Amino acid sequence: MDKLENVQFTAEEVQAITTVANNADLLTTAHAYPSRSICHVIDNGCKGIEHGYFIGEPTAQLMAGKRAFLTPTLVTYSEMNDWSGYLPPESAKKNSVVLEAGIRSLKITKGAGVTICFGTDLLGPLTSAQTREFTIRSEVLSPVELLRTATTNPARMLRCEGTLGQIKSGFVADMLVLNENPLNDITILDRPVDYLLAVIKDGRVCHSRWSKLSVDTSKAMPLLA
Repeated sequence: MDKLENVQFTAEEVQAITTVANNADLLTTAHAYPSRSICHVIDNGCKGIEHGYFIGEPTAQLMAGKRAFLTPTLVTYSEMNDWSGYLPPESAKKNSVVLEAGIRSLKITKGAGVTICFGTDLLGPLTSAQTREFTIRSEVLSPVELLRTATTNPARMLRCEGTLGQIKSGFVADMLVLNENPLNDITILDRPVDYLLAVIKDGRVCHSRWSKLSVDTSKAMPLLA
């Protein structure tokens, strides 16, 4: 079993990957947990970190200085803990350690000014729990900070900040219609059955429980000026 603190790529290997990606105008992100691994890949050109559960203050400062993105996946470990027998005993023990460390790392990276994005890394039957990430992160992030992790921040990470992530003239119309304001309580995004009225993707109504908005009534297009 791999140890969480292991580094699996040499500096030369990481540099080769990031160089090729940069030449193609692509962003590279690495699955990394401890500060040692994170510093290793950031110093060698990676611009994103997935997971990042054991980030210390110096590493968070490095990430902020390099303008690297962090995508925590806290719900994955929370959900696996809740499923009895889902993991073997040794993995379950490691899972609990990772989850606790992840909350601490979220606080540290927020304080350092690291740009945080949204992701879950859930597999199979666990994908139904993706929205719990909002509730877990709400222990650390304010509603507006958390909303940005799922909108403007990932748009910047994907270099699509000019077309995605905002309800704005000229932007792609990707929107949720809710019956409450998530800036008052961000956890409503974890309860779609109660609060989600409609989903609009590329300007097209894909799902609607709202009598005033029918499915497929609008064509795929950016928001009007």
